[in-house]
Amino acid sequence: MAKAKSDIELDDDEFIEDDDTPDTDSAPNSKASLTKRRLIDNYLEERRLQRELSDFDFD
Repeated sequence: MAKAKSDIELDDDEFIEDDDTPDTDSAPNSKASLTKRRLIDNYLEERRLQRELSDFDFD
């Protein structure tokens, strides 16, 4: 078993570091994604609040 572990070799060239990835148009895409996420969060929060309001008895 120890021999099997020593047989594993990894090439550092196969791994891509974060610095090597191009940053083309990532800012507008992330901004749109964040905007969509905020809209979804607001919608879910509104639904949660509506459910809480419906639990109260307003007689």
